[in-house]
Amino acid sequence: MTGIVSYGTYIPKYRVSIKEIAMAWKKNPDDIIKALGVTEKSVPAIDEDSVTIAIEAASQSLSLFPQKPNVIEALFVGSESHPYAVNPTSTIVGELLDIGHSYLASDLEFACKAGTAGIQMIAGLVTSGQISYGMAIGTDTAQSKPHDALEYTSASAGVAVLLGKRNTIADLISFTSYSSDTPDFWRRDGIRYPSHAGRFTGEPAYFAHVMGAAQQLITKSKIKVSDVDYCVFHMPNGKFPREVAKRLGFTDTQLTRSLIVDHIGNPYSASSLLGFASILDIAKPNQTIFMVSYGSGAGSDAFLWKTTKEISKFHSKQKKYGISVMSQLKTTTDISYIEYLKHTHKL
Repeated sequence: MTGIVSYGTYIPKYRVSIKEIAMAWKKNPDDIIKALGVTEKSVPAIDEDSVTIAIEAASQSLSLFPQKPNVIEALFVGSESHPYAVNPTSTIVGELLDIGHSYLASDLEFACKAGTAGIQMIAGLVTSGQISYGMAIGTDTAQSKPHDALEYTSASAGVAVLLGKRNTIADLISFTSYSSDTPDFWRRDGIRYPSHAGRFTGEPAYFAHVMGAAQQLITKSKIKVSDVDYCVFHMPNGKFPREVAKRLGFTDTQLTRSLIVDHIGNPYSASSLLGFASILDIAKPNQTIFMVSYGSGAGSDAFLWKTTKEISKFHSKQKKYGISVMSQLKTTTDISYIEYLKHTHKL
């Protein structure tokens, strides 16, 4: 069965607090923290972008994988902050990973679900026998205009997922998607910062698509919510994933481990994947994970995974190298709002 054979994550160590941002604009930080459920967000270093973050995550994944990088036959990088408008991120990443030249490279864009779209594509190629191994990456240095509501949550991180059929640590049991033309978020060519339509953000955008994909997957897989050990949903803020989990009937016990948004905000294409990785870090064999991403515009990808006995061996490798999502969440350096503006090249 097609599944995950390795994965890697990277979260920049820099953090700016919501209080710092709010005070810069003379806003009440307590009101904003209460409204968003976020206290700080991750910020890239001055010399980091979506490419370097993708390389860090992919390198970690390969360090835990016993074979050489050149076995990768497809590399898809999903992001909404690709550094070049014309010049692929995926080939830069592939070159620096030393994959070789015999691989399919592609950049993907679909707001915050570009990374999970890549997983579906890679899974199709592996399952059909066209390739043996493929890597999907979700990476972003999320863009937001100063003094815009997005500034409080737009974060930075990357996740790389390596898929294959042999020695999988989590098998892909089923997946589905739910899409529509719902213009809740956009950025036109030549415009630096994205715009958003608040009236579409909640019910017709996020909730309609996440719940639509989730309910399709439940029906398709013939499962009950109570059959699932863990769940993860895209995290634009701290409230939405908690609310959608409640509506679908999931418990806090099933959800809490995935809530990386509480610590670093919303790293766009890496959001749901990072919550998923946090669960994989502690999951035991034969546990099921229900995962739904979301991308503005709008669409959701839903996945049902089941861990295998190989995940215990994978955890041993992680422990040897001191690698985990939680260890990166705890390795932090606080910066001021002015430093944040410098790091994100707004100043």
